[in-house]
Formats: sequence, C-alpha cells, structure tokens
Amino acid sequence: MYAWIWRKLPLGLPGKLIGSLALVAATVALLWYVVFPWAEPLLPFDDVQVTQDSGDPASDPGVPGDTPGDGHELPYDTEQNNTPPPSPSR
Repeated sequence: MYAWIWRKLPLGLPGKLIGSLALVAATVALLWYVVFPWAEPLLPFDDVQVTQDSGDPASDPGVPGDTPGDGHELPYDTEQNNTPPPSPSR
C-alpha cells in the first residue's frame, strides 16, 4: 500500500517527500480532531474506582495506630525540625 502511494505521488522526489509529509499531517490531524474526541468517552482512562469517604475519621479504619491518643507515643518531637543545618560544601 505504501509503495502504491509513493508511486502515485507526483513531482519527483521533492514532491513525493512533501506529499508524504502532507499525508502524514492530514492523518494526524484527522485522528487528533475527529477520531480521538469521538473515542474518548468510550475509553476507560477516566473510570476511576474510588470508595466513598464518610468524612468521619472514627469510622474509617485507616492504618492501625494512626489515630492520636491510641497509646503509641512517638520517641521524637514532631512540632519542630531538630535536624542540624547542612554543612557548607567549601
């Protein structure tokens, strides 16, 4: 098929190259502006399965031990950054 198109394009090698580029551009434009918008609702890319959140943290099991006051105290202060500043490279 491609050989048939190449033979049918006029004006020698320059015309064949320009004609080939024009055919490729027309095909891309047709796909981009006509085919893809038509097919987008049929594709499952936006079909995300998310469970409903009740908004109540007590009813959400989450990760065990992530609720405050559950008896698991952190061995470090979480209110400030206690790491030393980076040393200069020079």
